[in-house]
Amino acid sequence: MPRISRRRFLWSTAALAATPAKGVNAGPLAGRIRIAVKYQMIQETDLSVKQKLEMLRKIGFDGVELKVDDEVDQDEMVAATKETGFPVHGIINAAHEDIRPSVELAHRLGCDSVLVLAREFPEVSYEDNFARWQKNVRAVMPLAEQHGIKLCIENVRATFLKTAEKMVSFIDSFESPVVRSYFDLGNAITWTEQPAEHWAEVLGKQVYKLDIKDRGHAEFGEANLKREGAVGTNGGEVHWERVRKILDRNGFSGWSTAEVRGGDRERLKRMAGWMRDVLDLD
Repeated sequence: MPRISRRRFLWSTAALAATPAKGVNAGPLAGRIRIAVKYQMIQETDLSVKQKLEMLRKIGFDGVELKVDDEVDQDEMVAATKETGFPVHGIINAAHEDIRPSVELAHRLGCDSVLVLAREFPEVSYEDNFARWQKNVRAVMPLAEQHGIKLCIENVRATFLKTAEKMVSFIDSFESPVVRSYFDLGNAITWTEQPAEHWAEVLGKQVYKLDIKDRGHAEFGEANLKREGAVGTNGGEVHWERVRKILDRNGFSGWSTAEVRGGDRERLKRMAGWMRDVLDLD
């Protein structure tokens, strides 16, 4: 049984207690999803780390996600999370083959996940890429299990896992609850022929966390790059209602993090409202 730090337990219970009551017209995911942004999206340069976390809380976010090589003083981040009680819920390892530093930072900050991008090495075969990343993930699985941290594989353009079926095959190959899916809804539309609802259906209960983006959205996307013929919600490419129904059916609950162009306080505030809208949380 993995050990869960007292700080992570307190943050988890506090976040749940702070979750707004489910509104009359809210969807079934209300009360089950907490929303966050990537730390590098916060473009308020005059604020300290602590002030940035306090600002996120005031405008409606529940947490933040940090990249292992973000330009931020890690000691200051640790102190800020302790002083505010506002959590860094996960660490983004990106495509680093050595995942250990990300797991160690996640443990230090009381996070419960590390996002892993299993990038493709185009000079070798699919089978060789599969084996290479199996080795990278397996090397850090004991440490992740010891600290109660999930290793979450993201669907992204640069990976060799280019379909939902291949992603599930890779995750299932570990035969361990430590390795899960970090499901990016927007990435499913951007670079594959499989819509987001197909990925959600195939990934099923392997989904541990969500990245939220929609390239076709007028404000939180790049509408000029919208794929011809893509039909989503409010002019976007992601059909949010279909995805929500699948997530609900699979019992999803957990963190959902925006990954779009960042901005100042006002843009981040609008972003929080957009996330609650597409996830039907209010």
